[in-house]
Parts: sequence; C-alpha cells; structure tokens
Amino acid sequence: MALPTIEIAPSILAANFAALAEEIRAVEQGGASLLHVDVMDGHFVPNITIGVPVVAALRKATDLPLDVHLMTEKPERFIEAFADAGADMISVHQEATYHLDRVLGAIRERGIGAGAVLNPATPVTTLTEVLDKVDYVLLMSVNPGFGGQKFIPGTLEKIRKLRELRARYNHGFRIEVDGGLGPDNVAEVARAGAEILVAGSSIFHTPDPAQAVRQMRQLASEALAQKV
Repeated sequence: MALPTIEIAPSILAANFAALAEEIRAVEQGGASLLHVDVMDGHFVPNITIGVPVVAALRKATDLPLDVHLMTEKPERFIEAFADAGADMISVHQEATYHLDRVLGAIRERGIGAGAVLNPATPVTTLTEVLDKVDYVLLMSVNPGFGGQKFIPGTLEKIRKLRELRARYNHGFRIEVDGGLGPDNVAEVARAGAEILVAGSSIFHTPDPAQAVRQMRQLASEALAQKV
C-alpha cells in the first residue's frame, strides 16, 4: 500500500512581509506544496491579519496553491471574494457559521477545495454529517489567533479519531493540522494520520526556510515509512 503524501504548507502569518516575495521563493525551493494564508477578522479570533488584496497579490507572486483559512465570523460573506482573488482552497470553522453544509457547498461550487476547521475544544464528531462534503479537515492544534504557540498534545488523539471516521465511512478527505508544528513533533503528527502540515515560525523564523521545509517533510515521511 502506498504511503500518504506528506505536504508542508508554510503559513505566511510568520513571514517577513517586507520581503514576502523572497520568503515565498525560499519555501518554493524547499519543496513546499501549499501556502497557508490565515485570514483573521478580530472578532472570531483576537487578531486582525490580511484580506482579499493580499491574497490577490500572492496569486500573482506564486504558482503554489493558496490554502485560505478563514478565521472570521460568518465566513459565508467572504467566499466569493477570496475565490475571485485566487484561492485554491478555502476552509471555514465549524464554530463560525450556522450553516456549515451550505457554506461548504458554496465553496465547492466555485471549483475549489472546501475545508472544515475545528478548534481544539471541538470534537471531531461535530463534522459527521458533512464529512462527505469536504476535501480536507483542518484540526487546530493551538487556540487560533496568534502564531508561535505550543502544540496541544491532545490533538494527536483527535487526528486518530478523525482518521478512524474517514476509514469507517470510506471518505476521501485529507487531514490538515495547524499550530505549533516543527521538527520536534511533525513525525508523531504524521504517524497519527495528518497529511498536510502547516508551519509558520518553525519555517520562516529560521536562517534557512527552504531547509526547514525539507527537514520537516523528510522527518514526517520517514516516520510514516518506519510505521509501515
């Protein structure tokens, strides 16, 4: 059986915005699969980050898929704008909308990847009724709002539970994890079942972001090979 493909998704929240083009080129050279873009509104989470114009600028600067994570209240208001700006994937929080099924459908209607996100305290079973409508599930391994936080160990069991649900109902979604990931824990996160690993500070706050991407992908891939 073929091993799952491990993807490293650098989070530009941790990048140097004064040299963003150079930062993106570095992670491209390191083999990054995606660029993770955190959109925060100051209401759903206690921080404000970037909006549609930055995503449009990123689209012009890279061919990497843009993984847009909406940490906003009523994310349905922003689907069209971010899709038009060039997002390849859009994920929304289960906790942020009353109509998750409808929002996921609106994303998929645009022909882009639809993701559901869970905060650390939200059980994976809250997604049971929409798991056939998602392309990926993003598990937050820190409380969202700020970069540089420590990984919450209980996330490992959530990854395993989500992997079990996927197998039980024969779904095809991928599992993404975001928060506190680095060389010291990507192996165990990959072994638990995560396939898309989002990392910010542990990539962009190093002397060589390209090497940081390569190292994390290698560590995660080797861990999967050893598991088999």
